[in-house]
Amino acid sequence: MVRKYFKFSSIAVLLFSTTAFSPALSSSVATPTVNTERLEQAEDNNEQENGITEEIQTSQNETTDEGLGIPTDELPETQPDGSLKAQPDFSQSADPKQAEGPLPEIQRDFTKLPEPVQRMRTLILNAARKGKIEELRALIGTGETATNFALGGLEGDPIEHLKSLSGDEEGLEILGILIEILEMGYVHLDAGTDEEMYVWPYFFSWPIKSLTPEQKVEMYTVLTAGDVEDSVNFGGYIFYRAGIKPDGSWNFFVSGD
Repeated sequence: MVRKYFKFSSIAVLLFSTTAFSPALSSSVATPTVNTERLEQAEDNNEQENGITEEIQTSQNETTDEGLGIPTDELPETQPDGSLKAQPDFSQSADPKQAEGPLPEIQRDFTKLPEPVQRMRTLILNAARKGKIEELRALIGTGETATNFALGGLEGDPIEHLKSLSGDEEGLEILGILIEILEMGYVHLDAGTDEEMYVWPYFFSWPIKSLTPEQKVEMYTVLTAGDVEDSVNFGGYIFYRAGIKPDGSWNFFVSGD
């Protein structure tokens, strides 16, 4: 009887053990469940990211130098030997005359001036050398042919205005400047038009940065370093200049911008 009970007990234990651990065994060998929805969404995101990356790379290839990643329109120009090409410097000359074509020829032979122009120039110089500013009154004209002594027009007596520009009460300084101006080289501007004019000094029509060292020295005979700096900052000569029309009328003697 004892042995039969043992067999029964062994079988019971075996059955109990199998039943007790069957959930764990089933769990360990079960096929994992895959969330296909999340996988599909991840694939869609990857495709979108790849598309954006390709678009960016294509845009960069179209606007950058190959292999450099620098916009081609920002790359400096180079010479055939690889050296950088000099860029134009307009810092000293904003004067639009620079872009209108060749610079006017510098003239120094006063005998080439038309006779009426020669005569007016001589009369102005003779009056100025006498140190009598009042003698200029007969040369400045009236009405439409009146000489312009101030940018934007002049109110009041022109001779008194000239005296006010001078560092002395008699106007001697301004006469000295007038002499210096008319003894310099000149240019012939706007030939064949209503604006035709003979203008002193020639560097009124030349960008300052285009002047040679010799020409700059000539400019310093009438300009101080401060005057030159003002002209450079403006982009062109802004000190005193004089103009005589082909018919001999004295058109202007002004300074400023």
